Amino acid sequence: MNIVTLLPFIVLIGAMFLMTRSAKNKQRQAAQMRDQLQPGTGIRTIGGMYATVKEVHDDTLLLEVAPGVHAIYAKNSVGAVLDDAEYNRIVHGIESEHDDDAPVVPDDASSLTEAEGDDDRRVDMTKGDAADETGAAGAADADASRPEDADAKPEDRKGSGNDDAK
Repeated sequence: MNIVTLLPFIVLIGAMFLMTRSAKNKQRQAAQMRDQLQPGTGIRTIGGMYATVKEVHDDTLLLEVAPGVHAIYAKNSVGAVLDDAEYNRIVHGIESEHDDDAPVVPDDASSLTEAEGDDDRRVDMTKGDAADETGAAGAADADASRPEDADAKPEDRKGSGNDDAK
């Protein structure tokens, strides 16, 4: 056999070896993380629930999901072990000390779209009496500006499509 014909099979076997090796490493790290759990540790389950570990058993954990509310979960359901600062920030809303050099990200996009001196001018997007009056005056001006209708009386002018149907 020629080496050129065997090359695709060798590459395929090598890729499969690398993929299984990577998956095994991830499984090993997850198992190691679960084995190092201790009471008092904050975790996130694979379902996205945040809880505190109360007791560690062989295959299960006793979690406190809310003050005074306990639930038993399998160790395999642990998605991530969180450090204390991150757990307190997410669950209790306690912000840790942060750098003054770090950029401040606003909670909403309104501060990103407004200019410095643009606070006084606001656009009113609601329908109101002022908008109705301006719309009626604008329509009358548009009708009077047509040369063929300039001499016509208001009764002679064509109305809306509903009037023509009568």
